[in-house]
Amino acid sequence: MAKFKKKPVVIDAMQWTGGNTDDVLLFCPIAKSLKSDPADIGQATYWLNIPTPEVNNQARIGDFIIKGVNGEFYPCKPDIFNMTYEPAE
Repeated sequence: MAKFKKKPVVIDAMQWTGGNTDDVLLFCPIAKSLKSDPADIGQATYWLNIPTPEVNNQARIGDFIIKGVNGEFYPCKPDIFNMTYEPAE
C-alpha cells in the first residue's frame, strides 16, 4: 500500500459565529439560512443548508465554511479545520 500526503493548497474560509450570517451568505451565496422548530428541542437551533451535487450539507454555528479549489462550498467542524488548516500569508 502506498502512502500519500495532502498537497499544500490555499483555500478561502469563514467561520460562522451566528452573528455574521449576512457575511457568510455573501461569501457562500448557495447557502440557505434555516431554523429548526423550537418545539422539537426546547430552543431554536439554526443551521445553514449548503447544497452540493452529492448531498445537502448542514453547517452549525461555529463551523467553518470552506470554498474549495473548484469553487465548491462545504462546512467543516472547527476541530477538524484547526487540525487541517493554518493561516496563509
